[in-house]
Amino acid sequence: MNNSYHTVNPIIRIKENELLSKDTFEQLIQAPNFEKVAEILAPTVYGKYLGENFQYDFEKSLNQELVQTYGELIEIIPNPSLIWLYTMRYTIHNLKVLTKADKIKENYDYLFIPDGFFTMDELKAAIETGESSTLPVSVVKSIQEVRDYFEESRILQGIDVIYDRFYLSEQYHLAKSLKDEAILQAIVATIDLKNIMTTARCLLQKRSYAFMSAVISEYGSIDKELLLDFSTRPLSELIEFLLQSDYRDLIGPALSSEEIDFSRLSVLTDNYLTTILQVAQTQAFGPLPLLAFLNAKYIEVMNLRLIIVGKRSGFTKEAIYERMRTLYDL
Repeated sequence: MNNSYHTVNPIIRIKENELLSKDTFEQLIQAPNFEKVAEILAPTVYGKYLGENFQYDFEKSLNQELVQTYGELIEIIPNPSLIWLYTMRYTIHNLKVLTKADKIKENYDYLFIPDGFFTMDELKAAIETGESSTLPVSVVKSIQEVRDYFEESRILQGIDVIYDRFYLSEQYHLAKSLKDEAILQAIVATIDLKNIMTTARCLLQKRSYAFMSAVISEYGSIDKELLLDFSTRPLSELIEFLLQSDYRDLIGPALSSEEIDFSRLSVLTDNYLTTILQVAQTQAFGPLPLLAFLNAKYIEVMNLRLIIVGKRSGFTKEAIYERMRTLYDL
């Protein structure tokens, strides 16, 4: 598998040169108005999206940029499932949105985010019938599970629980099938951090053991039963455990003795994934440089969205800096 990427990775290196630099992001944050923002972005790959009043539909433009990037890469890589490992988050978002729309007879088409693999019509047809000849079997099974659930319960949150559980399971098994230790390490760490956030939120919301068992994934390195043991214990005890865990240095800045800063924890989680994938810069072969680039592009788009929305909403520069994700170290 590693040798099959020897012609792809030089293309990835070229695309890395199109990523925005830290200096460019600094200029964007300091820009006094959107005219200056447009001037800074004009010579970049985002220049084509800078129409009049671009700041009001720039989020849609950013999605278009991601879709175009995914489409170009799907055409050239030996194993497109590597890209789905990254764009699966959009598949799951779309399944949640379209399933809820189907159940409550509303139109949520405008919330659809292209994932580079499955069209809205394909997902809608599978949700309506429980069958599909184009979607992966695992996706169809998750749709069928939701259909079965909804025959017995009308609580919409159950839809999120089922699809989220499928997402983490599929991420783990897909990463394992790629037979790359760094990729598997990144996914397991992501699952661990997702489980930590889920456990903490469940404690704050006083969720039952049964609910927690349904939403905590078994595919992290932290034993699921260990996390479930906190179902009847105070949040402070979970925090004490986390401050002694292997993740203590990573998530410590988001923890105090009595509470967790979830916004900060989310930023730290994204930064950790970037750090793990940073090793890809030293690899000439294998799929890791591609995954690192996908992550870098995603982080770039997240940061651009933050800056545009932040400036539009009157955020201070300090508030924007606090929410910024770590950039790929070019």
